[in-house]
Amino acid sequence: MHDLNLKDRLLKLFEGEDVDKVPVGSFTTSPVVELMDMCGAARPEADSDPNKMATLTISQQEIAGFEMVRFPFDCTILGEAMGCEIYSGTKERTPSVINGPFKDPLNGFEVPSNLLDRGRIPSILEAADIIRERIGDELPIVAGLEGPTDLAVSLSSLRSFLLWTIKDREKVEQLLDICTEACIELGNAYLDHGVDVVCIADAVASPELVQPSDFEELIKPRYSRITKGINGLSVLHVCGKADPIISHMTGCGFDGISIEESIQDLNTAVEVAHRNNTIVIGNVSTSVTMFSGTPEQVKEEAFKSLDAGVDILAPGCGLAPQTPIRNLKALVEARNEYCDQSYTI
Repeated sequence: MHDLNLKDRLLKLFEGEDVDKVPVGSFTTSPVVELMDMCGAARPEADSDPNKMATLTISQQEIAGFEMVRFPFDCTILGEAMGCEIYSGTKERTPSVINGPFKDPLNGFEVPSNLLDRGRIPSILEAADIIRERIGDELPIVAGLEGPTDLAVSLSSLRSFLLWTIKDREKVEQLLDICTEACIELGNAYLDHGVDVVCIADAVASPELVQPSDFEELIKPRYSRITKGINGLSVLHVCGKADPIISHMTGCGFDGISIEESIQDLNTAVEVAHRNNTIVIGNVSTSVTMFSGTPEQVKEEAFKSLDAGVDILAPGCGLAPQTPIRNLKALVEARNEYCDQSYTI
């Protein structure tokens, strides 16, 4: 078991096998400015140039010591490919949606037949090939995309989407069906290009925006469709205080869930997930501890996550661009110290 390489360790963990140590890395975005400066590949160019994207992705392992690499670096990939107007971002600001392609009605709207040839998707798939070629078969690759709820909001607007959940459920279901189809298509394309795990990031699905009853009725069935349609490992990331929907998140067939530090009862979340054969990823604070804390504070919070039984030690959400590399490295150091039993409660 001690001869496992990083990819083998992660895959065995997802298969439900015991591994020698908890993997460390990120399933959310993590290209901090210091990494850009040190590896020579910076955003916004690295959001579209395949070689720069690959270089910045691999720097997560080569410089920060993470045991997996995660790309791309924003959640507008499908939105852009399906007609959203996108702000391209800067070195310190991720791309974002300016406007969606429609408000109302949805008649005739569907997933483009050439989805994988649109927007930045061809560059991202090329980057996946480059990453796999450069790292070989010993390091796992995680690829992210926006989930069906986030995509639905990008295509319309948050106000329209939330209003439709109250006044026009049929329209919401139609839109979510279209978005679900797009997620499955891109997820499988990632896997075809050497990616090991697909991470669906769906911030709007948080109980802080969508009622848990609406999550169960409208979103959960689409998640189940995604996990059945994606031909490989999948992880779901939902932001915020996800406690009321943990059982639903872990009942959709995802192999893992990624949760934030704002979860109110991590121990219970882990217990529920493990009962559903779902691993838990997280959940060190990105907005406070990773961003502005000391390495010692990062370690202290990491120990609490490990004590609660997280299966992969990771930042709770996407890292702020000014997060110092020393705090990324502190995650790895915390895991090493914890596994060496040098930390005592």
